[in-house]
Amino acid sequence: MFSMHPISFDRWPDSWRLSNGDVELVIPTRIGPRVMRYGFAGEQNLFKIFPPDPANPRIRGGHRLWVAPERLETTWIDDDLPVSVEPLEDGLLRVTKPVERQTGLEKQMLVRLAPSGSTVEVIHRVRNCNPWTVEFAPWALTQMAPGGLAITGFPPRGTHPENLLPTNPLVMWAYTDFSDPRWKWTRKHLILKQDPSAAQPLKVGLFNPDTWAAYLLGSHLFLKRSTADPARAYPDFGCSFETYTNHLMLELETLGPLSRVAPGEAVEHVEHWSLRADVHLPELTDEALESLLK
Repeated sequence: MFSMHPISFDRWPDSWRLSNGDVELVIPTRIGPRVMRYGFAGEQNLFKIFPPDPANPRIRGGHRLWVAPERLETTWIDDDLPVSVEPLEDGLLRVTKPVERQTGLEKQMLVRLAPSGSTVEVIHRVRNCNPWTVEFAPWALTQMAPGGLAITGFPPRGTHPENLLPTNPLVMWAYTDFSDPRWKWTRKHLILKQDPSAAQPLKVGLFNPDTWAAYLLGSHLFLKRSTADPARAYPDFGCSFETYTNHLMLELETLGPLSRVAPGEAVEHVEHWSLRADVHLPELTDEALESLLK
């Protein structure tokens, strides 16, 4: 039974709940646009929710929309103003943030839940409301609850000397440490463990035309996908995917291409989400991971 109605959720009394009986999402109206809950109906929230912190109010958790490249003055913008929420049809909700005074950008999410099952489409839209052209890329970040395992894939592998040209970048930050035991590398996959006892943050980025990332928390698997264009320029030395972790959470991030956006124009970046239950991963091998993700 599909439902879309206002509820009180956590510290946000004016939120919207979308559910088809199989899964549910919660979207607050006092901040955003953010999705603060995604999980099977009545079961664990796969997304991290941070407790209130007056010293750092922008740290809230959930799924949010930023713009890249990352700059304090244009990326780290508070989303503490009320958003407009418009139910457009069964399963589709449009969430719009007021134009940011710091950037002149309007951020919007269109969240569409399938009539049954776990499939969700999230359209991230950023409109340039300035009287001048602005260059940026939409950046979709999902903060996952602690204690899980993140998985992503490389572009298709090949052999030497048949494949002589490089296939994708693997991007480091100054604090990236590949000797950290939270990493696991296979020929086709990159795995990163979220460890609440690990003090140092980690981050890595890559490009994959078929960008995807999964997060296994207990026996529930979250999967998100997006499509990247090899002919376009992407932020951060060409990343369509980035993952970051610290002792509190793990982040799965997809990015759109860099675009010069004219006044009044908008760019979109689309993710597709799904959930699976009763998932078990006996070993971290390519064969086990491919079987898990079929």
